[in-house]
Amino acid sequence: MRKLILGLSAFAVTAVASPAFAADEEASSDWTLSGGVTAVSDYRFRGISLSGEDPAIQPTLNLSHSSGFYGGTWMSNLDDTDTYGEWEIDLYAGWTGEVASGTTVDAAIVYYYYPDGEGDSDYFEPYVSVAHTFGPVTAKGGINWAPSSNATGNEDYIYYYGQLSAAIPNTPVTLTGRLGSQDLGPSSYTEWAIGASATFGPVTAGIQYVDTDLGDLPNVDAGVVCSLGVAF
Repeated sequence: MRKLILGLSAFAVTAVASPAFAADEEASSDWTLSGGVTAVSDYRFRGISLSGEDPAIQPTLNLSHSSGFYGGTWMSNLDDTDTYGEWEIDLYAGWTGEVASGTTVDAAIVYYYYPDGEGDSDYFEPYVSVAHTFGPVTAKGGINWAPSSNATGNEDYIYYYGQLSAAIPNTPVTLTGRLGSQDLGPSSYTEWAIGASATFGPVTAGIQYVDTDLGDLPNVDAGVVCSLGVAF
């Protein structure tokens, strides 16, 4: 992914001596702005289609600091319903960093915002994940918790998952498999996915098989999701 470095010190070049300029340039480069846009054949969220099994466009923008703190936004169009409307906007902030050799922790909070939804639809969800790399293989586990609110039917929603990914040496291809469980309070379901992606410079193409144990019903049945994204 190509990253756009915020060059705030460039504005000071005519106002300060070169040593001060160098210090300003070093400080400004601690911030990195990145983003992109991805087209998917189906927006699947934890195994369930939120786009009515139709294509979706998903732009994102992220601002990160060298200390590990970050924040940003992600969007997607939805299957238009009275509760959620046509768009989902996720706003997030968190911290990620390597806590031991090969081990990375990511902790954040996400606000799910539905600008044209009716009634109680927006909610917060903190999450934490831990990943460890073994050569070309990375194992990751995580948990997401949506506290009880009107949007969750006054129930705590807990999602936990395990994931394995492996980069094929000397190729741009990465294989990924995930198994997750979504607890919705009085009920729960299991979802899983397996797929592959290939990255060529700023472009990433992917294909994924997604399924749940909710049965052969619309929006929860097995499906193949294709994606094509470009990043900066």
